[in-house]
Amino acid sequence: MKHDWRSAIRRLIFNLALAFIVGWSLDILAYTLMLTLGLYLAWHLRQLHKLQQWLTSRDTEEPPTSHGLWGSIFDDVYRLQRRQEKSKNKLKAMLKRVQDSTAALKDGVLMVDSNGNLEWWNHAANTLLGLQNSKDIGQAITNLVRHPDFKAYFDKTHYDAPLEITSPINNDAILQFHITLFGRKDRLIVCRDISHLHQLEAMRQDFVANASHELRTPLTVISGYLETFIEYKETLPARWGRALQQMHEQSQRMQNLINDLLVLSRLETNHGQESSQVAIKPLLSALVNDAQSLSADKHHSIHLSCEEFDLLGIETELSSAFGNLIFNAVKYTPENGEIHVRWWQDTSGLHLEVKDNGLGIDPKHIPRLTERFYRADPSRHSDTGGTGLGLAIVKHTLLRHEGHLHISSQLGKGSCFTCHFPVSRKVTQPQLSQVL
Repeated sequence: MKHDWRSAIRRLIFNLALAFIVGWSLDILAYTLMLTLGLYLAWHLRQLHKLQQWLTSRDTEEPPTSHGLWGSIFDDVYRLQRRQEKSKNKLKAMLKRVQDSTAALKDGVLMVDSNGNLEWWNHAANTLLGLQNSKDIGQAITNLVRHPDFKAYFDKTHYDAPLEITSPINNDAILQFHITLFGRKDRLIVCRDISHLHQLEAMRQDFVANASHELRTPLTVISGYLETFIEYKETLPARWGRALQQMHEQSQRMQNLINDLLVLSRLETNHGQESSQVAIKPLLSALVNDAQSLSADKHHSIHLSCEEFDLLGIETELSSAFGNLIFNAVKYTPENGEIHVRWWQDTSGLHLEVKDNGLGIDPKHIPRLTERFYRADPSRHSDTGGTGLGLAIVKHTLLRHEGHLHISSQLGKGSCFTCHFPVSRKVTQPQLSQVL
């Protein structure tokens, strides 16, 4: 391009020099210079016109013929066009491949702009949500998926957890929505039918509940007979005493396990129980007194700090959850240890904290502590007599009360379990019951 530019300058200088010589020899110098410059300008305008026609024409792909600087410009523009065309075709092929792959998914995929309007979706979204390509393009997604929980979830800016709601076109189907923000608050929505998973979960819950109920009666009978044998062990052979005692302990352990399984089953399946005003201070005082009795010879120092306000909830469930945390602190805190139970409020909500200076928990176990039967230290299970379901009960109880559990701990320094509740559940005066 630099060579063509210099050639154009040299050609212009040569033409002007020739015009000067001709004009000076014929005594018409001004006219020849003006004519030369006019022809030179006219030629450039002609090349510009050809360039403009070529760029706006859709029928001609080849560049117009020219020479010099303009020939190089035409060739360079043509090469750029070809390169752009190749890139465009490559992007089209990639986009088509992405669309074909998402169209083949069984999960619904939807693209929504920053205003909440539908831009694109795959065939599975038609099936799951009942969308129509000809009518619903550009429509607000909240007008097509009419569910208050979906609208509240869609309007959020953080989507840490998925949303599960009933399908808008099939009341027997359960849909799960995942939303991801991209671009300028555009959203990518993935919709999945999880009805089968819900059915499996319901079957599991029914099995656990039914099996627990069926086992409860024979275990009660066995425990009753064992207690009778132990009561009259003087009349039995001496070597039976230790065996009967161990059998009785294991039967009690099984009964505790079944009771906890039944509690979990009720928490998972019973969603229509009424909540009412729960007096937290008397509840915690009673639990702390029980913890003092459980402490026995360990001589724990158990301190209670409680602000004067109550909680809207179910007293039996809250007592079970709070009791699990307090009694766990007693079980896993060595002799002469300290346990602090605190109930208070701040700007973020209502909180119950159970803190001890006991054995502590390795941080790697904390994310899984609320799983059923998970043990941070299985070797301690036989000593404490726990079932492995206590923290799972706490977790499900808090979920039913719109709360959550936070755990922090360090090995050798103790643990802190904090229950968080929303401010909306605070009760400072008698309040009517509501359904959880």
